[in-house]
Amino acid sequence: MKKILLLSLLILLPIIAISCKNDDTINDSTKSTDNQKEISKPSLAPNLNNKSQNQENNPSETKKSGGIFKRVWSDPPTLDPHLVTDGTSYGIVIEIFSGLVKLGSNPSEPIEPDLAESWKISDGGKTYEFKLRDNLKFSNGEPVTTQDIKWSIERSANPDTGSTVAEEFLGDIIGIKDIINGVSNTASGIILVDDNIIQIKIDAPKAYFLAKLTYPTAFIVNKSNIEEGGRNWTDNPISTGPFTMKEYKIGQRIRISRNENYWGPPAYLDEVLFNLSGGVSMAMYENDEIDITGVGLSDLERVQDPNEPLNKDLVSVPPSFAVSYIGFNLNEPPFDDLKFRQALNYSVDKQLIAEQVFSNLVKPAYGIMPPGFPGFSSDLSGLQFDLKKAKTLLTESKYGDPNSRPRITVTVPGTGGSPGLTTEVIADMWRQNLGIEVEIQQVEWATYIQDLHRNRLQAFSGLSWQADYPDPSTFIDVLFRSDSALNNGNYDNAEVDKLINDAQTEQDVTKRIKLYNDAEKIIVEEAAWLPLWWGVEAKALVKPWIKDYKFYSMTIPTYQYVWIDKDIY
Repeated sequence: MKKILLLSLLILLPIIAISCKNDDTINDSTKSTDNQKEISKPSLAPNLNNKSQNQENNPSETKKSGGIFKRVWSDPPTLDPHLVTDGTSYGIVIEIFSGLVKLGSNPSEPIEPDLAESWKISDGGKTYEFKLRDNLKFSNGEPVTTQDIKWSIERSANPDTGSTVAEEFLGDIIGIKDIINGVSNTASGIILVDDNIIQIKIDAPKAYFLAKLTYPTAFIVNKSNIEEGGRNWTDNPISTGPFTMKEYKIGQRIRISRNENYWGPPAYLDEVLFNLSGGVSMAMYENDEIDITGVGLSDLERVQDPNEPLNKDLVSVPPSFAVSYIGFNLNEPPFDDLKFRQALNYSVDKQLIAEQVFSNLVKPAYGIMPPGFPGFSSDLSGLQFDLKKAKTLLTESKYGDPNSRPRITVTVPGTGGSPGLTTEVIADMWRQNLGIEVEIQQVEWATYIQDLHRNRLQAFSGLSWQADYPDPSTFIDVLFRSDSALNNGNYDNAEVDKLINDAQTEQDVTKRIKLYNDAEKIIVEEAAWLPLWWGVEAKALVKPWIKDYKFYSMTIPTYQYVWIDKDIY
């Protein structure tokens, strides 16, 4: 879920947000007994399309070490992995911290070992036994044991930590909800076999459980670092990822450097420098201040010209597994009225906007799950533009009379300037087509995220949801189950809840997909959102001396295998 992305970045600067991921070595074999399977990376979901620049991460050592990779970023709302709910934070945290398992680039086996070198699944899919790698260390050289794993997961669920997503990602573990509810300090479902083997028991067999452990909520942190550092422990975090924090100056820069105690191959780069001071990324790229930038609409024609010097740096970026949308709070008038929400959906001509405003750099979304993602249904037509139907629905709604209609405020992230082209265009279309006036309100990004997760916003835009793992639950279950902590619009439908709950434990892949598709159809028909755009192939510029930088449709660690060709630099 991690991934609420800024919509403007998704459309025009796709690589600057967080849609990049990397891979690592594949491990372990498969063998089974009557009641137990030993596996390291089961296939989580079929037909996951890996549309990266596909190369294996086993580069030779020649001339592949050292240097600083530079890019534009924004100040992250948090660097505590257990508090991450946004892409800006996730893109930093995933490089510094790690968990038992991680997402990789292999579409048939997307879950890879990380701190755990292997695992067994038994008890009908309800018990996971992880074996840690030998000689694991934190970045300060201290050993990592199963006690650190247990403490970290329980700390994530502790109410004092303040995680808004712990229950969503860890709530399947027996005893975690007791910690969240303040009933206990420990989870009975997390069992230490010894310093290198840990068991995790969940309440029912769930196909997506292992994938949820790849999210930062399950990342491992250092107990003494947190206890000694207090609220400011992230100023000097001790971690287990391929990089460690070197410097963070708010509004200026973040520097992460190679973790010399990382369990895997050491990063080639000396540092990654994230420029937080703002500026026009294209100009910064042309001045060699940064090594990578997305290509916006205004620069696209120029850089695609073969005679333009920048053309040689141009690369394709695969579509992100994401959907951008305008969300409605169904507990707040006028969005508590089904016909009013449907009218808003039918009145927006997304195809016209895509063609005339964005030159087809976006793809109109009529459902929730994006094309190419496991569970995507091409049969779902959605609420496509139909102005006559929109006007009829508005008249039939409780809020057809503009004189008695509640004031509508759409909140977007930002601190001045334009609130975003998409939101402005759609607000104008609502005004012209239906006579509905909308006020657009900007708030600072961290405040926006906080208000969003507390369900304080009447309507919200300027963001996108990117898949956390390749399974339909990351969209349908996480966002629309009535008791989900991430159901920011208060959507509540008993039939949808039943379909989702059935899908959680359904072991037949085809049946699971159908359950999610049936739920998605109801959600779309009830206009819980106004889906806007799915990702399309985009363009980026990468300096010629940057090697093995890869683009993926979801977020995985990016920089470990990037290197700088010093003969070119």
